[in-house]
Amino acid sequence: MISGFILKKLNSTRLFNSKGQVQAGTLCYTPTLTLTQIKGLETDKYSSLQFAYGISKRLDKPTTSKLTKNKLKIKPKGFVEFTPIKDTDLKVGDLLNFDQVFSISDKVNATGTSKGRGFAGAIKRHGFHRQPVTMGASDRTRSTGAIGAQTPGKVVKGKKMPGHFGNTTITVKNLQVLSIDNDKKQVIISGSIPGPINSWFVIKRPKY
Repeated sequence: MISGFILKKLNSTRLFNSKGQVQAGTLCYTPTLTLTQIKGLETDKYSSLQFAYGISKRLDKPTTSKLTKNKLKIKPKGFVEFTPIKDTDLKVGDLLNFDQVFSISDKVNATGTSKGRGFAGAIKRHGFHRQPVTMGASDRTRSTGAIGAQTPGKVVKGKKMPGHFGNTTITVKNLQVLSIDNDKKQVIISGSIPGPINSWFVIKRPKY
């Protein structure tokens, strides 16, 4: 079929397995994907399937023109591409559900954008300890401290410093699909997913 799927993060939850053990997971919404474009080696120099997901109130002219050309009456939030794993007979306009790609107990890697926390100091951003309050340094307790020696006379690249915290792409590996509810279009994936509630993230099969 395809290599992955796109989901919306809802909230944290938990399940009890057959042994009565608690399994922490994340409840996710599974949209119905619409195939909008088939990319091939001859025309695009790579092979992939482009799907539309979500609902948007307004679309720009290029997107509207593209959907009208393919006779698709949808207003998607965005587009996502996945690599076809095997020979598929999907055509433009076909619909794809989560249970057609993944099943319960499948291993997945989740890739999303972490929460943005703005500009943060070294304590919050990197977990530094505070400096001592004694010896006249009462106003420097949350300071970074020394950032380099006399040699080489410069700040080494990669030094942990204050700066933008969060809002980066993070991949959590080896998660598991715990349950699938086709009626509610919801699934539960083990562990925590990067990003805030109602954010979109992509899951893909691990590469062994």
